[in-house]
Amino acid sequence: MSNLDDKKVLVQEVKEKLLGSKSTVLADYRGLTVSEANELRNLLRKSEVEYRVVKNTLTSLAAEEAGLNQLDEYLVGPTAMAFGVDDPVVPAKLLSDFAKTHKNLKIKAGVVEGKVIDLAGVKALAELPPREVLLAQVLGAMQGPLASWVNVLQAPIRQVGYVLDAVRKQKEEAAS
Repeated sequence: MSNLDDKKVLVQEVKEKLLGSKSTVLADYRGLTVSEANELRNLLRKSEVEYRVVKNTLTSLAAEEAGLNQLDEYLVGPTAMAFGVDDPVVPAKLLSDFAKTHKNLKIKAGVVEGKVIDLAGVKALAELPPREVLLAQVLGAMQGPLASWVNVLQAPIRQVGYVLDAVRKQKEEAAS
């Protein structure tokens, strides 16, 4: 296999990652020490986020093939990519939190569900609660109207119960 074939395979892999991930965050890692870079990799790995450093020219080719030409403007300087497969919030949150304590890590941009987002978009994504919390909030919001509807449906039954109880009391009073 030639060097050109290796590059074609790498471009195809990056394209598939860009299209197959719920989100991707691009960051400039220049200035991180080896131990800081390893700390970041371990942090991401624990959350099942893949972290890769690929040459900008190859990333640009992959982005073009994926229909993400807007990504080119962010491919300046060293670029690392964090791919989130399951939860779109996790890569943004982890990199944003890491960047708060490690000033040399600079977030550039991201891709969410096939759309390129800028730094502000990545920060907004990082502020979202985790997927489980969002699901709980949605279920809670759905449960409220359902509980009200059950109460509305039970009201006529309750009214019949009150009427029957009143009739029973009248009959008891009449009998005594």
